[in-house]
Amino acid sequence: MPNIQFNYRFRCSGNYKKFVSVVFANPDGVELAELEKLIQSKLIYCEYFYAAQWRLPEVFTDIVDFRIDPTWHEFESVAYTDSAPDAGISVAGFMGIVKTA
Repeated sequence: MPNIQFNYRFRCSGNYKKFVSVVFANPDGVELAELEKLIQSKLIYCEYFYAAQWRLPEVFTDIVDFRIDPTWHEFESVAYTDSAPDAGISVAGFMGIVKTA
């Protein structure tokens, strides 16, 4: 089963965006639909999450003002990939974190 890439972004109040993705190993053969269903059930207002709570890298634009800019990130998508994993945990481990966050 291919690895899974999780794509998300930070958007500041000026609508500037910074995109990031994380690749999880998928030795358990987790299906995209299962992962996306879990993610969707945990999002704030159907699209936002706190990267730190999900143990994902926080990214911000070069100019950010935390007095007015949100600290949450926007979920974009998940996809199968042949890219090497760069996350320290598997997709099943990530799902456990999301479930309890």
